[in-house]
Amino acid sequence: MTQPEDKKKRNGSKLRKLRNILLKIIGVIVIAIVLFLGIVYITNIISTNSEAKKIEPYGQHVSVDGKNMNVFIQGEGKETIVLLPGYGTAAPALDFKPLISELSPYYKVVVIEPFGYGLSDITEKERSIENMVSETHEALQALHIERFILMGHSIAGIYGLDYVNKYPNEVSAFVGIDSSVPTQGGTDDEFPTEAYKLLKKSGFFRLLMKLSPDQLVTPTVDDETREQIRILSLKNMFNSNILSEGENFNHNFKAAQHLTFPKNLPVMFFLQANDTETEGWIPLHEEQVKNSVHGKVMTFDGGHYLHHTQSKEIVKNFRLYMEEIKEGSLK
Repeated sequence: MTQPEDKKKRNGSKLRKLRNILLKIIGVIVIAIVLFLGIVYITNIISTNSEAKKIEPYGQHVSVDGKNMNVFIQGEGKETIVLLPGYGTAAPALDFKPLISELSPYYKVVVIEPFGYGLSDITEKERSIENMVSETHEALQALHIERFILMGHSIAGIYGLDYVNKYPNEVSAFVGIDSSVPTQGGTDDEFPTEAYKLLKKSGFFRLLMKLSPDQLVTPTVDDETREQIRILSLKNMFNSNILSEGENFNHNFKAAQHLTFPKNLPVMFFLQANDTETEGWIPLHEEQVKNSVHGKVMTFDGGHYLHHTQSKEIVKNFRLYMEEIKEGSLK
């Protein structure tokens, strides 16, 4: 064998060895990834089953469309306030806890947990504005609540606007807590349903919550309540009803664009003073109440969940507002 041929053979042998080493490394990496994905997936299933036994019941069930809708009631005031949550709020009755504490000495407070939220059932019905408002009405009818103040956070501004137009004799006032406006931008963006499904089913949502616990949005509550919110967040986030509601954003916002608040209905908005996400946030709300006899916009320092940090001020200013209306001094 000539020297060049021998050198070529040695080089070929080295390349084969290198290739085999690389294949083994790739194989180990693939196996490690598969094992990691499997561990995340199995851990999520085991943890979900374990946590289901730790959920502490609260509130009561009412029958709506043949399913159980959870509602929470506190306070015995002559007037009733009905609270509606923002989109994806895992446990509305717990999320509203600071606000309920401030309201309940003066009002009967009723928190509605829509299907897919809190301790309510999952429904097969599409999460359209028509279905969601109808279901809220049915729940209140089952509770024999005929007249009330409607107060809602975030997207409840859309459902609340539809509600007061469909059932004008039931609502005595509307209060929005950094509530959505039908004409705000960004509602026609494509909703990433499949990505959210994968995130939940794979167990990666749980992993992300574990790695970054600060993303769990809660009011200042005791450790036990915070843990319940965490469990219910993992249980409810990206369930079929939450995803359906997200897919219906465009339809629901468009359906409300032709609606206005009744001229004589007291409407008050509590807004974050410096919203950097939605262009014209405050002017959009001022536009909503410009023709209202009793329309008012008030801003506070804080984030989107104003009821977590400004509940005392919200209730104080709302009660003053309603007193002024009763005394006829609000023009």
